Amino acid sequence: MMLPGPTPVPPRVLRAMGTPMINHRGVDFSTLFTEVEAGLKDVFQTNNDLVILPAAGSGGMESAVVNLLSPGDKALFAVMGVFGQRFVDIATGYRVEPLVVEAPWGEAVKPEQIQEKLAADKDHEIKAVFVTHNETSTGVTLDLERVTQVVQEHPAILVVDAVSSLGAIDLKTDAWGIDVVVTGSQKALMVPPGLALVSVSQRAWEVVRENGCCSYYWNWEAYRKLTEKKQTPYTPAVTLWFALREALTMIREEGLKQIFERHALMAEMVRTGARALGLDLLAGDAVASNTITAVRSPAGINVKDLRRCLEAVYGVVVAGGQKKLAGEVFRIGHLGYVFPNDIINVLNALDLCLLDLGHDHEAGAAVKAAGEVLKRRGKEK
Repeated sequence: MMLPGPTPVPPRVLRAMGTPMINHRGVDFSTLFTEVEAGLKDVFQTNNDLVILPAAGSGGMESAVVNLLSPGDKALFAVMGVFGQRFVDIATGYRVEPLVVEAPWGEAVKPEQIQEKLAADKDHEIKAVFVTHNETSTGVTLDLERVTQVVQEHPAILVVDAVSSLGAIDLKTDAWGIDVVVTGSQKALMVPPGLALVSVSQRAWEVVRENGCCSYYWNWEAYRKLTEKKQTPYTPAVTLWFALREALTMIREEGLKQIFERHALMAEMVRTGARALGLDLLAGDAVASNTITAVRSPAGINVKDLRRCLEAVYGVVVAGGQKKLAGEVFRIGHLGYVFPNDIINVLNALDLCLLDLGHDHEAGAAVKAAGEVLKRRGKEK
């Protein structure tokens, strides 16, 4: 499973899901809530309130729109792929007026593009800025720290989609002054899909109160009121909470700094190995993600045939391209419960499938190149 999500679930997390069911209005769940909340705040690097929703990451994204904006409000969206556009589509559905800055797919939106739009907003009509930290569809990471500095020159709230980055790429919620961060359970958190997790700053809560949420289920205030009792307003996905508690324990054991370093290593191994096979990458190194790599299929080789070979012959599952990149790239996810041996196996399978499909390259080149990266990184430590 080398998808950008869902990602592999560790055996001990799977076992945790088999914990007998508990009363979600009882003391046992309140204890579980307290433990999960503390672990999540460490991963978010925040002291802000958390909202935990039974939903996919997109549900968390929609909850941000509906709690912070009303029909007719203006918001700025940075789009550099499918999921940046998803924020626009959600907002449009709520009759929010979107202003958009874009980057070609495979490139990152420049902070200066956002700065220019905000500087032109003399009357401060832009109520919020929505950005994607790590664009899952292209394998591009935004210079989020610089973006936060730019947005702080304007009163707008900053909302970050960190679904494929939080817990794998450094994101300092409080230190960088980010108002809202949204993520999902099925990526770097190593839990099956089904939980959307949102951090909300005090400044964002002021906007929420002024806005007056028009949703019953996505209403953050309802969640906030029950947080004091360490409960949720509606039935939680209890088995996923058990899984998340165990995954957060694993994260704490490894340490965030070490996890970030591991993901950087995985990314370098993948990129170096792919290039050793003569393959082109969609994103340049300056903006390349540490969690997902989009690789262009070589001329004459159909992406579907390549993915079919990888899965049917070698048991390796990778993702295809989305929207305009369909048939052009395949995407290797290297986030969550992924280690050097997994990358070596994937690169070996990729090497053999490309040979079977007629691609001209030196057999074994990818594994050799990735091994050199691993060896060098080991010496650097």
